[in-house]
Amino acid sequence: MWVSQRLASVTKKLAMKHLYMLLFLAPALSATAQSKSDRAVLDTELRRFEAMTRRDTAALRDLLTDDLFYLHSNALQENKTTHLGAIASGRIVYEKMNREQATVRRYGRTALVNGIVGVSGKLNQSAFEIRLAYSALYRKKCGKWRLANWQSTRLL
Repeated sequence: MWVSQRLASVTKKLAMKHLYMLLFLAPALSATAQSKSDRAVLDTELRRFEAMTRRDTAALRDLLTDDLFYLHSNALQENKTTHLGAIASGRIVYEKMNREQATVRRYGRTALVNGIVGVSGKLNQSAFEIRLAYSALYRKKCGKWRLANWQSTRLL
């Protein structure tokens, strides 16, 4: 009798330890793995911002999907060709792009980034400095994340 009671007690303690691990440790491990994959998306975004400020349209071309839809905070809509053309021609010059915050939600090979970015530059030779709330949709293709959709709203 004593052995069976002792065995039941040990079994119950082991079950509680396993439950603890499932409830508290598994989400932490999952968050770490998620953070690593999220970082890949956020790193791509920073490379894109850098290419925009350097007017490096060759690098930027590889960071955008062919069917890009880019909606600026002033309601200007661009596709990949017009976006690259505006940067290459100097019609829009991005001098600084400082991401203040960003969160990533992944859906398989698609990632949605919501964030805030401070941007300064020139549009048609007129200087601007704005803070934007944005949503950016990235798709992973051939092992690379590429921007498919951008929409931003000016923050006051």
